[in-house]
Amino acid sequence: MLQQTLSERDRSLGERLYKIHEEIRANFPDLCRIAVALYDHETDILKTFAHSTDGISPISFYQAKLSESHSLQELAKQNQTRIIDDLTSQESQKVHSTKLLETGYKSSMTMPIIFNDHLYGFLFFNSPKKNFFSDIRCATIKAYAGVISLLVVNEMQTLTTFRGAVQTAREFSRQRDEETGNHLERMSRYAHLIARELAPKYHKADDWVEYIFQFTPLHDVGKVAVPDEILLKPGRLTNDEYEIMKTHVQKGGQIISLMSREFGLDSVNFFDMLHNIVLYHHEALDGSGYPHGLKGDEIPLESRICAVADVFDALTSKRPYKNAWSNGDAMQWLLDNAGKRLDAECVQALNNHMDEVHKIQAEFEEDFIG
Repeated sequence: MLQQTLSERDRSLGERLYKIHEEIRANFPDLCRIAVALYDHETDILKTFAHSTDGISPISFYQAKLSESHSLQELAKQNQTRIIDDLTSQESQKVHSTKLLETGYKSSMTMPIIFNDHLYGFLFFNSPKKNFFSDIRCATIKAYAGVISLLVVNEMQTLTTFRGAVQTAREFSRQRDEETGNHLERMSRYAHLIARELAPKYHKADDWVEYIFQFTPLHDVGKVAVPDEILLKPGRLTNDEYEIMKTHVQKGGQIISLMSREFGLDSVNFFDMLHNIVLYHHEALDGSGYPHGLKGDEIPLESRICAVADVFDALTSKRPYKNAWSNGDAMQWLLDNAGKRLDAECVQALNNHMDEVHKIQAEFEEDFIG
């Protein structure tokens, strides 16, 4: 039985991919896998996103630099299709090729997803049969590939439009806010590290991990509604000022809802995740957070992930009112508060990837504001 990419909305790209796969397999039952990988231009990272697979997926929660794959670079540059009739004959076996062979796949077809000269990612088709991708089969599969590519482009463009609108609103407050653009880049990547590790335990798929990465930079959009004298205050806030600062959570929820209606983005997959991130990332496991005082599992997993990523970057970043903490001191604080204010699994997941944290910090260093 085909294994669908898990999704939380009926119209997810993963489910539509599964339906398309069913149609193709009605004619070509030996086409056992279709997968989509997305490309992050900021970091040159290619990462798994969605798939429809007969049996267990050979590759999940995997990422690699596109610059390390000459063949994929050439496919993207030339906008060409690559067919490998016999994967066992390949001299150089990369990680993904090895995993495909171990799962029993013998042939492959790979196509770049390009629209308006912009690379969105790649499509992968696999079969357990050698020499599967004949000219006749390829003609039909390429027609379906065009549909899948359009779905991916539409999904990403819709998401980009929404993120752009929200981040434009955030940009109005950026110069008067301690949260720099690089803070958002770093914390979203910390969240991605955490989500990638926890996803298998919680039966989440690659697309869930990707949307956490996409949505976490929008967590504090409501700060545009906080007055300057409070947002910019260099010292400790009074109780009354702190109560006003806390309203950025509800304001953020209102902004997200308004923009989703204005842009018609209720169909964006995992949109509930964005609401959860904006509304609940200041909740605490012990009930001491805000705005609702939720406890434990009452707090959505994506909100708990965002909280750990946000706190870690806040501690390790220089601000007008404090110096940056070392990674060791910041992680120790997180560990001390794990299971109290912060989710212990999320803290440990981040702690398990400190080597990647260092790379993220080097790539997205603080700017002069931070």
